[in-house]
Amino acid sequence: MKRSSERILTTHVGSLPLLDGSSVAAIVRQQRELGLDLINEGEYTKGGDWLSYVEPRFGGFEPRPPAPGAVPLIAQGRDRETFADFYRYASEKGTLFYAPGEQIKRVRPISVCTGPITYRGQAALEREIEELKRHVPVDDAFLTSTAPASLEVYRRNEYYKSEEEFVHAIAEAMRIEYEAIVAAGVVLQIDDAWLVALWDRIGISMGLDAFRKRSAMRIEALNHALRNLPEGRVRYHLCWGSWHGPHAYDIELEQVVDLMLSVKAQAYLLEGANARHEHEYAVWDRVKLPEGKILVPGVVTHSTDVVEHPEVVAQRIHRYAKRVGRENVIAGCDCGFGGRSHPQIAWAKLKSLTEGAALASRRLY
Repeated sequence: MKRSSERILTTHVGSLPLLDGSSVAAIVRQQRELGLDLINEGEYTKGGDWLSYVEPRFGGFEPRPPAPGAVPLIAQGRDRETFADFYRYASEKGTLFYAPGEQIKRVRPISVCTGPITYRGQAALEREIEELKRHVPVDDAFLTSTAPASLEVYRRNEYYKSEEEFVHAIAEAMRIEYEAIVAAGVVLQIDDAWLVALWDRIGISMGLDAFRKRSAMRIEALNHALRNLPEGRVRYHLCWGSWHGPHAYDIELEQVVDLMLSVKAQAYLLEGANARHEHEYAVWDRVKLPEGKILVPGVVTHSTDVVEHPEVVAQRIHRYAKRVGRENVIAGCDCGFGGRSHPQIAWAKLKSLTEGAALASRRLY
């Protein structure tokens, strides 16, 4: 994985706003013009949606409409209960996400597993990899894929004997995708935005010990899928939910940081710029980053339309560099911008990211 001993490198989480008439070439050019170091195709080859792209790549599932009156998981949770008036208003107005284009699906069908899970996305994945490599040198490129725990959320099991067997079957199918990305010379990013975001939906009622045990089983399945890959070719993205709404019940990083570090990856992308998680840089006063690992904290965020000042970005970078070593920090984003931020805002934030990293580099080096 590319790293630097001379300056702070920059990257993002993967999803960038889909623009009418735009292309992978254009989205790569914009990233380059802003000075981003580690880039991708903006998830354009996935249609911009980190979950739905997998649907045609799986065998063993059949779609079913939601049950009458069923409440989607994304509309459940302690935050939704506590701030019910706000969420009702925001949902009616369509302000939880950047609505035009419906880049992120609000209501997803439930896929029910009725037979052995298989992976049949080889041809689509090959086209995705070829399109990325056509525009980005492999040394600078990453490609996203999705963790078993996050794919499980919109799927029901009617075939496997246990929940654990079901999750491991998803992982084994995704192993084919993970290995193909790395075999192509590209860094693999695993997106796991549901693993700990389920805390306020199911975890609080379960209790911390049970929720950690549940999460550990899913990380074990992911690690099994990554077993043939070198850690230096894998980065892992963990986040707590990506919408413009109150988060008062997110789980604390210190309660799951050991689980995150147990993922078989070299770099860890996590939230660090939004109002609920910015303070968690202090976790690294108590937790030692393992030798050779890299932190990619968010230093700009999708969660507000306010564009961060480069000085704020530089200060955030410095906090992490002071604690884990400047050579072990890459500046990133809390989550993807696609479907969550207006394109002008997303690109302005990425500009602040690179400008702030340049400020931090001058001071740290």
